[in-house]
Amino acid sequence: MDLGLQGKSVIVMASSRGLGKATAEQFAKEGARVVISGRNEADLEKAAGEIRAAAGHEDVTYAVCDMTQEKDIQQLVKTAVEQNGTVDVLVNNAGGPPAGGFDDVADEDWQKAFELNLLSFTRTIREVLPHMRKQESGRIINVASSSIKQPIDNLILSNTFRAGITGLAKSLSQELAPDNILINTVGPGRIATDRLAELDEAKAEKTGQTKAEVEAASIAGIPLARYGKPEEFANMIVYLGSEANTYITGQSLLVDGGMVKAL
Repeated sequence: MDLGLQGKSVIVMASSRGLGKATAEQFAKEGARVVISGRNEADLEKAAGEIRAAAGHEDVTYAVCDMTQEKDIQQLVKTAVEQNGTVDVLVNNAGGPPAGGFDDVADEDWQKAFELNLLSFTRTIREVLPHMRKQESGRIINVASSSIKQPIDNLILSNTFRAGITGLAKSLSQELAPDNILINTVGPGRIATDRLAELDEAKAEKTGQTKAEVEAASIAGIPLARYGKPEEFANMIVYLGSEANTYITGQSLLVDGGMVKAL
């Protein structure tokens, strides 16, 4: 299948490692011109070099961007447009908020999670829309969590704001359809990343189990009996961001090995 991504301009947020980096690499392998972002320039430089090597071309650049800073987001999109002429695909992604239940988090935690995991997405979308509307085409994919279908214990902040992302995307799918701009939300299940390792360690500390015991219990609840690979998650995003996707919008999809039992 030709995904039609050769030469397309793609922005992947929070992509110096983990799911963001895997996604940027898969887009680059399809011939897209990719801009990655993150807060640490040294990490970005390293990631960009690795993605270029994997993709076999040099059209991978980076911009330092703190997702909680509106000016950083504006500059990132400006950089992508100056380099690549437009923005065809936006992949919204951000690190998850701290683990904890309702009694564990204070107002400051709620505010930080809102700015990182919901407000940042609205800002990036706002910045790319003029370019997508001008060309009457675009793809936006929001990376969320499996909690968009089934809340996760001890992740009150993530459960709350990831749900907000799905509401945002569903509303925008109606507003943006006349301009042929498709927007979807994709939630990872248990994908083997540093973030997942951190969550497993936090659960082990809270429950008194070992990290290996936590992992074994998690895998027991996954029908495919393993954690997913970052590239398996990235493949779904690349499809939704491609020209092969012409009729899927406003949807919330999971890549979870069958873990979540919700319909």
